[in-house]
Amino acid sequence: MKKTIQMMLALFATAVLLAGCALPRSESATLYDLGPLRPPAAAPALPAMSVADVAAPGWLDRPLMFYRLNYQDDQQPRAYAHSRWIMPPAQMIAQRVKARIAQAGGAVLPASDGALNLPLLRIEADDFIQVFDAPGRSVGRVALRASLFKGRVLVAQKSFVGEAPAPSADAGGGARALAAASDAAIAEMMQWLASLK
Repeated sequence: MKKTIQMMLALFATAVLLAGCALPRSESATLYDLGPLRPPAAAPALPAMSVADVAAPGWLDRPLMFYRLNYQDDQQPRAYAHSRWIMPPAQMIAQRVKARIAQAGGAVLPASDGALNLPLLRIEADDFIQVFDAPGRSVGRVALRASLFKGRVLVAQKSFVGEAPAPSADAGGGARALAAASDAAIAEMMQWLASLK
């Protein structure tokens, strides 16, 4: 009798597990991106270049949306539970940079094409986070480092930091702030690249 009950419980547990696997899972996370690409106020003319994938630390190589409570513990990045980027921030930044170069009349080729006659732009994302300095008050902060190479020779390197206030103290506000901060840092990068011609 005891064995029969155990077998029935095991079969019931297996049936519940299989039924759970068969049911479609609802997507509970709200997804964000950097928004539509708007024409810049003034776009400097840029030459053709190869653009490498944006390098980022492991925590930025995932679609999690991070924030930091500086007023409570500035050494603890936290992730929003029900909000995600549509793709990792490094990929969104790479997409935005390539689009801005194309808007400025430059041709953009992937680094994998190996065009030896074109300069190569490498970008590292050091920071991409919503920072709360007080409850209810935050900014989006983006830090990028760009290096321009001709062949194996480093032509120039510069860091860019963009910061923008969040319109609300939530993931949606953070997404808007980080989009504005990204665009500000990238616009500064475009000016720098134009000055290197």
